[in-house]
Amino acid sequence: MTQPTSDPNNFDQERLNICRERRRQARVSFDLALGITAVSAIVSVVGAAQVVFGHIPEGSFAASTGLGAGVLCLRFTKDANDRLDKLATELKDE
Repeated sequence: MTQPTSDPNNFDQERLNICRERRRQARVSFDLALGITAVSAIVSVVGAAQVVFGHIPEGSFAASTGLGAGVLCLRFTKDANDRLDKLATELKDE
């Protein structure tokens, strides 16, 4: 087990690594949300087309599934944005 050092350069490097990891996680979350949003939009369009062509139960299910996924994506995007805002605030304060 290594002992923590009081070397400021080591501490700064560790903070930089943490910031990079947080940024990477936020980017991955955003990319995932973007992909899911695209899929949910396609599912919603297919559901709407099914309703138009008379397949109401299937269309209703597909459209509601697409909308539910869209809501979930908004949450992922908001979480990623909140992480980046928190990181920016932490960096600004120090």
